[in-house]
Amino acid sequence: METFIIVALILTSITAVTFIVERGLALRMSKVTPDPVTDAVLNYHGSQDLTLLKSVCTQNASPVSRLLLFSADHLDLPKEETSSLVETRARWEISKLERGLVVLEIIVGIAPLMGLVGTIYGLITLFAAQGVDAAANNHAQFASGISVALNATLLGLLIAIPALISWSYYTRKVETFTVRMESLCDEFLRKHYRVENSVAHAPAPALPAPARLH
Repeated sequence: METFIIVALILTSITAVTFIVERGLALRMSKVTPDPVTDAVLNYHGSQDLTLLKSVCTQNASPVSRLLLFSADHLDLPKEETSSLVETRARWEISKLERGLVVLEIIVGIAPLMGLVGTIYGLITLFAAQGVDAAANNHAQFASGISVALNATLLGLLIAIPALISWSYYTRKVETFTVRMESLCDEFLRKHYRVENSVAHAPAPALPAPARLH
């Protein structure tokens, strides 16, 4: 039982470290909202820049690039419909950013509980040793029970604390990236439809008055 608890805690720690490193690499600014894509949106002035924007998004694959390309493919629709479609697609991209965070959240909950199981098992071993008549066996069982209890508790906390810190930090980063992607997509759509609407409603050039015959 002691070996099982320690092995389970070690496997949990390996899983936690794996997801912490993987999410740390994935949730970087250059991977989610690359600077070239941000600059392309900020410098967008109308449909004449659409080809350039698509090219930049294709070269810098990222969640915000996929959202912008999706938006560009639906510009023939009214702005309200396009915005609604982009919001739906954005939920999918955000769910991908949150991938692995649920595992860290679970580890935050189960690691201390696994440590608690080890503690209880150690105490059971400890109290069971009190019924042994031989002094040598009594001291050995006592030391073994204390060791299992303390080691399991320590390992559980050492796993849960970094997992909790990482989960909180990455959750906050996902929220920040969500706002940033929403702002970029909204600015792109706002600029595009504003320019297109201004062109559509521009007054037709006045025709020259016909020359009068004298």
